[in-house]
Amino acid sequence: MSEAFDLYNLFFLALAVVIFLRLRSVLGKRTGNERRRQDPYSTNDAPDSATNNRDRDDKIVTLPGRQRGPAQGGEDAVDVVEAPNWGKFAPAGSPLEKALISIFEADRNFDPGRFLEGARMAYEMIVTAFAQGDRKALKPLLGSDVYEGFASAIEEREKNKHTIQSSFVGIEKADIIEASLAAKKANITVKFVSELISATFDAGGKLIDGDPKAVREVTDIWTFMRDVSSRDPNWKLVATESAQ
Repeated sequence: MSEAFDLYNLFFLALAVVIFLRLRSVLGKRTGNERRRQDPYSTNDAPDSATNNRDRDDKIVTLPGRQRGPAQGGEDAVDVVEAPNWGKFAPAGSPLEKALISIFEADRNFDPGRFLEGARMAYEMIVTAFAQGDRKALKPLLGSDVYEGFASAIEEREKNKHTIQSSFVGIEKADIIEASLAAKKANITVKFVSELISATFDAGGKLIDGDPKAVREVTDIWTFMRDVSSRDPNWKLVATESAQ
C-alpha cells in the first residue's frame, strides 16, 4: 500500500513539473526590459511623457495677433497680446496715439484696425436704416440721445409724408481723428467720406431735396463709445456732426 502511494506521488510530481515547463514556455520570462504599466490615476510623469508633450505641442495653434511667451514665475507658455501698429492710425507721440494706447491698455482686445472695419459697417447700416425709417435696426447701434434724434427726424418725415430714395455707393475714407478714455468710457471719433445717392420726395411725389440720379460726396464726423469694463464688445454711436 505504501509503495502504491509513493508511485502516485511520483506520478503527480512529474505531471506538475511538465505543466510548469509548458506554462513557462508559453508565458515567457521577465527580462527586465518590459514596458512599465502606466497608472491612469498617478500624477507622476510616465516614461513616454516627453513624446506625449511633443504630440500635444504639435496640436497647439497660436492665434493671429498673439504670441507664445513664458508665464511670470514659471516656464509654462501663455498667450501674450501683441500691440497694434499705432503708426498706421496716429502720428507717433501724438495725443491721438497716446489715447489709443490707453484704450488698448484698458481693453487688450481693442484693435484700431478691427474697430474701423466695424465702424464702416455700422456707418452703412445706420445710414441705410435711417433712410428706410427702420427704428428697430437703429436702436442697438445708437446711444440713447442719438437714437432720440434719429427717431424724431423719422417721425417728422412720416408726419409730412415725405419719402427718401437712397442708395449707398460706398465709403471712400474712414479715419480716426480723436480718441479719449475717461471713467472706463472709451470714445473714438471717426471722419467718414462716403458717396450716396439720395433724394427726398413729398406726399405728391415731387422732388424736394437731393437728386435720384447723382452721386453725392458726404463727409460725416461720428463718435462711438464703449464701456471697456463691460463684456459687451459693441460700440454705439453717441454723437454725429456733418462737415458740410
